[in-house]
Amino acid sequence: MTDIGHAWSALGGDPALLPRVSTVVREGALQGRLPVRELARACVGACALAAAELGARRAGLPDVPGVRVDDGAVAAAFVSERHLLVDGRAPVTFAPLSRFWRTADGWVRTHANYPHHRARLLDALGVPKDVAAVEAALAERSSREVEEAVYAAGGLAVALRTPKEWAEHEQGALVAGRPLIERERLDSTHARVLAPADATSTPLLPAAGLRVLDLTRVVAGPVATRTLALLGADVLRVDPPRLPELPDQHADTGFGKRSTTLDLVVGRHAFEELLGTADVVVTGYRPGALDRFGLSARALAERRPGVVVAQLSAWGGYGPWGTRRGFDSLVQVATGIATVEGSVEQPGALPAQALDHGTGYLLAAAVLRALTEQSYEGGSRVVRLALARTARWLVDGGGAGGVEGAPYEGPGPWLAEADSGLGRLRYALSPVSFEGGPADWARPPGPWGADAPRWS
Repeated sequence: MTDIGHAWSALGGDPALLPRVSTVVREGALQGRLPVRELARACVGACALAAAELGARRAGLPDVPGVRVDDGAVAAAFVSERHLLVDGRAPVTFAPLSRFWRTADGWVRTHANYPHHRARLLDALGVPKDVAAVEAALAERSSREVEEAVYAAGGLAVALRTPKEWAEHEQGALVAGRPLIERERLDSTHARVLAPADATSTPLLPAAGLRVLDLTRVVAGPVATRTLALLGADVLRVDPPRLPELPDQHADTGFGKRSTTLDLVVGRHAFEELLGTADVVVTGYRPGALDRFGLSARALAERRPGVVVAQLSAWGGYGPWGTRRGFDSLVQVATGIATVEGSVEQPGALPAQALDHGTGYLLAAAVLRALTEQSYEGGSRVVRLALARTARWLVDGGGAGGVEGAPYEGPGPWLAEADSGLGRLRYALSPVSFEGGPADWARPPGPWGADAPRWS
């Protein structure tokens, strides 16, 4: 089931700590046919408990602080991109060519938010940048033909499948056979001793003093590193200089971080200097894409013994789709979620990008738990999560329902405002909450790529 206990078990957590978690149930939050609210609550609750556990360990507390998971805070955070305002302007979420399209035999969904993905989609279809032209071209082809042709051209398109069709697909079967969270110890290196946290300080910051290299893009990875920043980590996001992030996406997920650009070939020396004192490296590019730069988990651990490497992918780093790019919306379509939330005749979507956000909080939780385990056992660590595996957990969770609670009356209590280098921001607060923990980020996001490639 999609509960905190299942997520906590997947993280290797002590079940005796689960009573430290209390929940505030709000009916109507994240409503869908699938148990989205329950999954979101479980991911956030497990992350908050992992944070409280590490905080207690570092501060020498006799008990792990109590964790409170409020469905209202969770619901607001899981659609944080919709609540964002920049100087009163609502963000752009999906581009015109990122949507469902009818094909000759069904439906396909494309993702073309980034200019290079849009160009590859148009090249694959042989049409100009025109919605009507794309629509006409897709209507003449089968959905599976479009899927393969667009991926072959380096673009993104996925054919609509039912849960049964995905379960019978080779990639779906491989994903189903993997754990929700893959955890591996890479060596027997003694972990660096984390400086003790001051138990009397307010707030208690479990990740204080930790340095996190953030090599992620889009939503899930940046949500994970945004959460680590909330908990006190020095997070430096590193992007290729010729591949800018979408401005509104950067504003939404950049809280608490600094942002720099670095060419991993020309700027190799600078990157190695950063890695030399990093505690955590989080990667979110398709599997294998960074290996040629010496950024596989084992290569990183060889150069930085004791590091925690967190790897995120869309489909899992194995099988026929192991090296494919993917996004939440596409994973929903491939795994059958879009048919459950709609139908084969008219596909639907989850009430939030729950695969992205949920996996992001689980990824942060896996990093925190790895750090706690290191403090006892040492060893470089790697944790791996995939959006498709989170999707399987959601589909297997059954129908929505559960304990009744007060009605959800909107996100108001969980929204805040702050001035930033990007303008006046309205944003959703983090739902990760535990006794004595932080209520907000220490700093708002700044302009993309504006910081020097060095630790603060």
